[in-house]
Amino acid sequence: MRNGSVQAKPFFKVLIANRGEIALRIMRSARKLGLGVVAVYSDADRDALHVRQADQAVRIGEALPAQSYLDIPAIIGAAKASGADAVHPGYGFLAENEGLAQACKDAGLVFIGPSPQAIEAMGNKAGAKEIMKTAGVPVVPGYQGADQGDEVMLAEARKIGFPVMIKAVAGGGGRGMRLVADVATFPDALRSARSEARAAFGDPTVILERAIQNPRHIEIQVFGDAHGNAIHLGERDCSVQRRHQKLIEEAPSPAVTPALRAKMGEVAVAAVKALRYEGAGTLEFLLDSSGEFYFMEMNTRLQVEHPVTEAITELDLVELQLRVARGEPLPVKQSDVKFSGHAIEVRLCSEDAAHDFMPQSGRMTRWRVPDGVRVEHALQSGVEIPPYYDSMIAKVISHGATREEARGRLICGLEQLTAFGVTTNQAFLTACLRHPGFARGEATTAFIGAHRDELLAPRNDNASDVALAGLLLYVSNPHAPSWRGGRSLAATFPLPVRIEIGGKVHEIEVTRERDGAYVVAADGAALKFDVDELDAEAIRFRHDGVMDNARFLREGDRLHLQYRGLPLAVTDLTLAAPKAAANGGGDGKVRATMNGRVVALLVRLEDRVTAGQPVLTLEAMKMEHVHKADIDGVVAAITVVEGEQVTTGKIVVEIEAG
Repeated sequence: MRNGSVQAKPFFKVLIANRGEIALRIMRSARKLGLGVVAVYSDADRDALHVRQADQAVRIGEALPAQSYLDIPAIIGAAKASGADAVHPGYGFLAENEGLAQACKDAGLVFIGPSPQAIEAMGNKAGAKEIMKTAGVPVVPGYQGADQGDEVMLAEARKIGFPVMIKAVAGGGGRGMRLVADVATFPDALRSARSEARAAFGDPTVILERAIQNPRHIEIQVFGDAHGNAIHLGERDCSVQRRHQKLIEEAPSPAVTPALRAKMGEVAVAAVKALRYEGAGTLEFLLDSSGEFYFMEMNTRLQVEHPVTEAITELDLVELQLRVARGEPLPVKQSDVKFSGHAIEVRLCSEDAAHDFMPQSGRMTRWRVPDGVRVEHALQSGVEIPPYYDSMIAKVISHGATREEARGRLICGLEQLTAFGVTTNQAFLTACLRHPGFARGEATTAFIGAHRDELLAPRNDNASDVALAGLLLYVSNPHAPSWRGGRSLAATFPLPVRIEIGGKVHEIEVTRERDGAYVVAADGAALKFDVDELDAEAIRFRHDGVMDNARFLREGDRLHLQYRGLPLAVTDLTLAAPKAAANGGGDGKVRATMNGRVVALLVRLEDRVTAGQPVLTLEAMKMEHVHKADIDGVVAAITVVEGEQVTTGKIVVEIEAG
């Protein structure tokens, strides 16, 4: 306990300086404590769910929606305009911005988070490592010096030894982070990491770390209060990642023993007490195969993956944040913390896993959430997924008495979830959860890289997927004869259907037999279907002795289909004219692969380039994506400028062969 009395800081209305599912999650706990809630929004979010569900909402931005939510003066102004007396920063980048914490203090607002001093001390990766080293906590060897010159950075990387990790000194979420295998690729990786860090955090400074091969990513959830109390709530295993961003998190970790948990928790609590830290925080470690762990960084905020900790502790972590911010002591002691069962969370992202996890934006035409699992989201049918924000659109969380029970419930929940209209990683997440390596609890940060081909492989019964897609396009065609069950006197000659699934074209023939059944010939096989029920959203049918069903949505020549848990996007090419050329492949025209902003032009007019050479970098959903030349030749045209917002498919650079 600290000496002296702790001043109470009552508040009655909370402004939430974030958007989407984050804002909705905080609203629930705030209202549970009888608090009013205020939302903020950019023009892109004017009709968003978090805006409509708040008591009040204040507009804070226009042209660059992603930057609107980072505008501290606008946030403070919104709090004053709405009469809010506290600000919750959510769990995005503002939550780790000491400037916002200080601005709230200066404006007489309660900041629901740690002090500006604690955020500054631990929010900077270089400074945090020094603090931890002084405290005797093992840290990853590396360079965090002030001299950021290219030659110095390269020399330090050589000293550390390749492979080396480049990390933005500010922020998180994998932005400004690059794994560099050798000297040759270091300069480009350094430039890209700095550019991404500047765009995401306003600070291009980076540090270097030795790359620990195939570790586990383990984080410890901590809480401190103004009375000197500090506790940990166990660990989360966040090893399944792509682009250094988490996709699957679970608690407890399959690799952490009770003894190791106690040791890591003790280190984390000691750090919290040394910092006189108040509120929620997370210490992140790398755990190697020998059981040694190394401190990476501290996130001075609540994490996206906090629901798995809530599930196994039965504690509301946002409620704890609010109580601590009011000056109350933590309502639980370390001895009170009990762990029950196992929890797993997956991050549903609007991205194309088969194409390097490219972010996707567009209209979510149909959205349905399953029962039996927790789904954190701010979606509804018809909502637009904008290109300005993180690609994560929802989180699905399961809890069970055992890890296997939690895994099974999560697989079932994902297979029942409907997300039509925008490409997501739904099928990829299911494949990860089903993978034997994950099932055995063996996943490290190398999991996706090591098993990517398996995780992206089509399932064994792909022929029935193709046949069912062809049948649905046939029976749901508004110009086709109305479907009716039973025998038919109609002619039985076959009708052609031409479809595209996952970039592959299939020629199909559908025949209606006199007994009412349909025979679908596709890819050299003939499959028979008896349709029992058909409406605008679902079909029930019998095939090969099994009664089955599928959900679907027909939009013109597009068919969204979910069959046996697998979402499929199908294009009807039956009446389409043949394409003159393949989209983008080898024609010298570099096309934007997503909606995004041009952050770097890497070539000039009349430059000679080779196939595979980077020519332009786009930023979308807070990540950079390098676009490359597809042929050898000379740059004949550049149709964009840096800072320009472009749409998917726009020709950005033209190269003449030669």
